[in-house]
Amino acid sequence: MFNKNQIDTLIGSDVYGTDEQKIGTVGQVYLDDRSDRPEWVTVRTGLFGTKESFVPLAQADTKANGLRVPFTKDHVKDAPRIDADQGHLSHEEESELYRHYGLDDAAGSGAPQRTSKGRGTVGHDTSGPETDDAMTRSEEQLKVGTETHEKGRARLRKHVVTEQQTVKVPVTREEVRVEREPITEANRGAATSGPAISEEEHEVVLREERPVVDKETVPVERVRLGKETVTDQEQVSKKVRKERIDTDGIDSER
Repeated sequence: MFNKNQIDTLIGSDVYGTDEQKIGTVGQVYLDDRSDRPEWVTVRTGLFGTKESFVPLAQADTKANGLRVPFTKDHVKDAPRIDADQGHLSHEEESELYRHYGLDDAAGSGAPQRTSKGRGTVGHDTSGPETDDAMTRSEEQLKVGTETHEKGRARLRKHVVTEQQTVKVPVTREEVRVEREPITEANRGAATSGPAISEEEHEVVLREERPVVDKETVPVERVRLGKETVTDQEQVSKKVRKERIDTDGIDSER
């Protein structure tokens, strides 16, 4: 048997049937108005959890990952359609639910009353069903993240260009120089070895260097594309809404 201190653990817990198949999640807890113990829970079923079916806690127990009830998922989904937001079950509605689940109608001692949290005080909400003794104030908050998208592309392309290069090359050449020497005892024999008077002709081959240009292809460097990550600060802004709670009928001096 569940007690009032377990309400917070019941709300939002997963509900499993006899075949260990998940039926849904607990949306609300209804207390017996006499014993003040949890007697019924609503289980949110359907694709998006929009449907709520009443399930009794008389034969339910807790397990490691949620709440286990002795019914199948189809049995729970076929339960009588009763407005889960009305805040109170009539005796007729409770009897109809007990008949559907095959339980004794005397299992509950009083008409169940809904609670959304594990608090004892219930306030009167003029805009809707009964609530607890506190009002929840909510506000929107910015959730900022980043996403990566393509900014652009960079590529390497190689093409051939022609340019004129001028290089100075040192070259040598031979030039004729007339050398004269007087007749001496040392060279007299060479000078008088021929006829006394004759006609002669001497020839000297002159040589010079000329520039020779040739080309060869050699690798000079390797070029590749690399990436680096830089971090900047960007400012983003967006309007958000928030709830404010004002007081009415309260002495401002207190």
